[in-house]
Amino acid sequence: MKRLLLLSSILISINFVKAQGFSPFKVDMAVGGAIPQGSGAKGGVLFSLEPKYAVMSRLSVGLRLEAAIMARGFVANDGSSTSANVSASASYLLTGDYYYSNRIFRPFSGIGIGTYSFASATINNQAVGSSSGVKFGTMVRSGFEVSHFRFAVEYNIVGKNSVSVDDGSGGKTTITSKNSYMGVKIGFFIGGGSRKEHTGTIHM
Repeated sequence: MKRLLLLSSILISINFVKAQGFSPFKVDMAVGGAIPQGSGAKGGVLFSLEPKYAVMSRLSVGLRLEAAIMARGFVANDGSSTSANVSASASYLLTGDYYYSNRIFRPFSGIGIGTYSFASATINNQAVGSSSGVKFGTMVRSGFEVSHFRFAVEYNIVGKNSVSVDDGSGGKTTITSKNSYMGVKIGFFIGGGSRKEHTGTIHM
């Protein structure tokens, strides 16, 4: 009985989306700037791919695959900071976007949750291998779509890494990196179908 109710709910959602003039499946593709947090960090670029499915006319769920190429900043115990070599981090997030309008201009807010992986870092020619790894994180974003064009500002919230390294005088010091970063993205999406709002027949 529960399975029948779940299947009925899914079919109703799909039919509702179609009734609103939307093709439920689309793929977002975007490029942009990656702005890491923390002293010594240096910005870079990012690339993302995000297949999505609209479960309702104003709500879509998806999977964001993103690579961000940037230099993370590291801060030592004494407060000094430095940047690591430029490297890529990859993220795999389950996402959800809510659209505030069904017109041609569609502002939205979204959230994501998943994993972020970081390459090992090299600081002052010293490999910091233990600073690599996988961390759990979240993402929040806002933006808008116009026709098949998409703009978004995203903030990726990821925990810090700490590692002990040689201080150059025979001792050890602990350095910490902030892994959170902001993404400013522009792109477009394939799919989504023709929209009735192009002819003005869909209203808020």
